[in-house]
Amino acid sequence: MRKKNVSLLLACLLVVSSVVARDVTSFNTGWEFKKGSFSKEIVRAVASWSDKWEKVEIPHTWNAQDMQTRYNDFYEGVGYYRKEYFCPDSLKGKRVFLRFEGVGTCAEVYVNNQLVGTHKGGYSAFVIEIGTALKSGENNEIVVKADNKSRPDVIPVNHVLFGVYGGIYRPVWLVVTEKSNITVTDNASSGVYIKQKNVSKRSADVTVTVKVDNASLHPVPLILENLIYTQEGKLITSGRQSLSLTSQGTQTYASAFRLNKPHLWQGRQNPYLYKVVSRLVQEGKVIDEVVQPLGIRKYEMVAGKGFFLNGEKYPMYGVCRHQDWWGLGSALKNEHHDFDLEQIMEVGATTVRFAHYQQSEYLYSRCDSLGLILWAEIPFVNRVTGEEAENAKNQLRELIRQNYNHPSIYVWGLHNEVYSPHEYTAQLTADLHDLAKTEDPDRYTVSVNGYGHMNHPVNLNADIQAMNRYFGWYEKKIKDIDTWIEDLEKEYPSQKFILSEYGADANINHQTELLGESLKWWEQYYPETFQTKVHEYHWSVIAKHPYIVASYLWNSFDFATPMANRGGIVARNMKGLMTFDRKTRKDSYYWYKANWSKEPVVHLTQRRNIDRERKETSVTVYSNIGTPKVYLNGKELQGIRKGYTEVHYVFDHVSLDNGKNILKAVAVKNGEEYMDEIEWNYSGEKNRGTKFYENKQEHSGF
Repeated sequence: MRKKNVSLLLACLLVVSSVVARDVTSFNTGWEFKKGSFSKEIVRAVASWSDKWEKVEIPHTWNAQDMQTRYNDFYEGVGYYRKEYFCPDSLKGKRVFLRFEGVGTCAEVYVNNQLVGTHKGGYSAFVIEIGTALKSGENNEIVVKADNKSRPDVIPVNHVLFGVYGGIYRPVWLVVTEKSNITVTDNASSGVYIKQKNVSKRSADVTVTVKVDNASLHPVPLILENLIYTQEGKLITSGRQSLSLTSQGTQTYASAFRLNKPHLWQGRQNPYLYKVVSRLVQEGKVIDEVVQPLGIRKYEMVAGKGFFLNGEKYPMYGVCRHQDWWGLGSALKNEHHDFDLEQIMEVGATTVRFAHYQQSEYLYSRCDSLGLILWAEIPFVNRVTGEEAENAKNQLRELIRQNYNHPSIYVWGLHNEVYSPHEYTAQLTADLHDLAKTEDPDRYTVSVNGYGHMNHPVNLNADIQAMNRYFGWYEKKIKDIDTWIEDLEKEYPSQKFILSEYGADANINHQTELLGESLKWWEQYYPETFQTKVHEYHWSVIAKHPYIVASYLWNSFDFATPMANRGGIVARNMKGLMTFDRKTRKDSYYWYKANWSKEPVVHLTQRRNIDRERKETSVTVYSNIGTPKVYLNGKELQGIRKGYTEVHYVFDHVSLDNGKNILKAVAVKNGEEYMDEIEWNYSGEKNRGTKFYENKQEHSGF
């Protein structure tokens, strides 16, 4: 009898599968753009602008140049977008929505001179229902007002740590459904929430909760189907519920499943994804359908011991990522996100902190399938005004609901280096923590401290305390990280602790072999070699301390900071492992690749430090395939020693020849030879050394 019922269900599914449910189409072409704030009465203003509109394609930002090339001199204000949309008669009786994945920072949307919706926040998606404002069988004018001017009631409240690019900089979608649908307007979420409990190799309990919306004036009888498929496309379980939707309302329905011997999502080792399909069926036809990922996994952080995935200790090799690109700003396509992820994967990272804001939806999905474990956060950074509490809560709610089903996310970030007034910030952080636990009780929360001590009041209100520490850069000396972490281990052994940022800036055009233990970070000289020195030592310390449950180097890529002017390039943070244009990998990139990745690495450092300052120098090689042989002008160097980790090799007291010097490093693995070669020149003693400066105070942010 059971086999008969299953067969009948499958037959029904085959019948209805050919029916198109909701229609989601790209809405990114045919837009025109005009910059400037001309009138508070937007409709009259736009109507009067008969010329000088620029044709643009979404994604688009107006800050791609000025925010990246000028110090404190970029357009911060209003831009307008308009588009004509012909509404076919076939949409009569349908529900029509516009879904914006990101508009910087505040948006107003108008259809045929009517305000249809607003949104505050430059990084989360939002949905506006526009059907009632459309004219069927006619052209309709859609106008979007975007404004990236910082304001006290919307986070981030300034452009100090990073610039908020203005514009419709992420894709726009036109969504069409029947009167009854899986909710589209629940904070721009999928309307489907997948919860997992009691995860083990033996079984896992999965609950699929679906919000269903009825916009008609009468109750509607429907069937709700939830189906779970393997990654290979095999249906393994399903559930059906008969519903009678009340008129004009949203109802929530839950279906529980037990998966026996589930295929676990095991990070980069095996990012296995099931597929959950939720459908509404009316009179035998599918009228709406939503597909969501399901990765069966269990995250656990154990104080002093490390991070565990599905009961197995898992290395948390972490990088941070800002979303902007040189020449493009934040207006990126999927190919740009893919490139960034390729670099992050190649360096060997296992976890990414998307700092300091919600990033592209595409990224979260790709990380699900790649097995990267994610820290997702809101842009509550740098400063408080006392007016941002409601908006911070709204953005956190949007972040959680829009990304609830991504198995790659393990923690929600509540704030980064936000302080005075301490009492206000502490209470708001506690409120954000409570909100996160109400929305999603099964994931961790984290807050980030720029100070170096645990008992700072604003950081005592999350599950995990994280700290940004820049020894040798913003504070103290490079090797002071040792005593700092040892003291924390002794005093707070039960704390779940993350090193959330560390590193140093590096301008690849600045080179020296004469380095101290710190330098003047506010000046114009940022030698790449100093960044390398910082990362070499800091990672060696991190690797020896399981008390640091996870660590995140700052940053994967250089990025724009329009309020900064230092290091020889205006409006630039140069702490990336790669340059802003993504064309150059700094030595620090190969340091981490050698330590983290399983791919063979043989890399000679200081390849851009060509004009040598000293005849007697040192040679450094990173090799993760055994001890390398190194040759200077064809002669093998002697006296190799291990550096800070197993991949770190150093030759001291190497004497260069006058003129050209060719260095060649060779290592062999499984009979295959791997080689790296660089060229140095020596023409007499020089001095490009760094200026020593030790800030004896803690880094606390700006």
